[in-house]
Amino acid sequence: MIDSSFLDGMSKFSLIIRKRVTSNYSGPRKSTAFGRGMVFKDHRIYSPGDDFRAIDWKVYARTDELMMKNYEEERSLTVHVLVDKSRSMGFARKFDYASMLGVGYAYLGMKSNDKVQFATFSENIDAYQPKRGMSQVMAMIDYLNSIKPSGKTDMRSLGRKYRHSIGSRSLIVVISDFFSSIDDIKETIMHLGHADASFIQVVSRNEKEPFFEGNFKFQDSESGETMRTYFSIRDKEEYVKRMRQHTEEIEHECSIKGINFAQVDTSMPIFDSFYAVLGSKQLKI
Repeated sequence: MIDSSFLDGMSKFSLIIRKRVTSNYSGPRKSTAFGRGMVFKDHRIYSPGDDFRAIDWKVYARTDELMMKNYEEERSLTVHVLVDKSRSMGFARKFDYASMLGVGYAYLGMKSNDKVQFATFSENIDAYQPKRGMSQVMAMIDYLNSIKPSGKTDMRSLGRKYRHSIGSRSLIVVISDFFSSIDDIKETIMHLGHADASFIQVVSRNEKEPFFEGNFKFQDSESGETMRTYFSIRDKEEYVKRMRQHTEEIEHECSIKGINFAQVDTSMPIFDSFYAVLGSKQLKI
């Protein structure tokens, strides 16, 4: 459950993080530059050494003067925040934790006057209809607080369906436990990797390094399948090894496509995790 105190903390946090993280994207800021895809601004007189490709030959034909085109680079950004709401995210309040990270991204995006698109996903994608201004954050919190994690994560469907929503200047933030096959995750990466993207894996401490051993009945939280077995010290070591291997494979596949990857666990205070994620050399907003 996300409450209003989180927004109070987010307001203070945004002041701190902006001192450390230099954004490459900001809605209100524009930079003058020459290049394709820029917005035309005005003309100026040609000076020796200027790039002749920027000469406006139509103006030259009319006036017999060499005039250069000035362009203004559009710096607006759309931040896409996708939060996993599958049943496995209900374990150890991972969904609440992921939701706070997602709202945090949306908050910082809106503070920068960027457009924010927010959605939750499991088998299907439920896009939250955006509203103007910071009131959208409160509406998003109400929306997320009403959700009970359910269903299975369909990473393949996420990538195939959501890629059509991505424009030319977008930051995509996918927040999930990523308890899907590496092949499914690779397909998602393939579909979303053409844009600036960040994958944040949310896990619990017990999922990383289980403390228990002995006779247990395990249940798959998404499929409902059960298995009764003895969980020995050796089994625990093998589990930890495979868990780390899975995370490393995701990180490797992300690095190939230039996607930023970070893992956080729910035992950490939320703003410590957020600061570590945003303050890294890879993740920016």
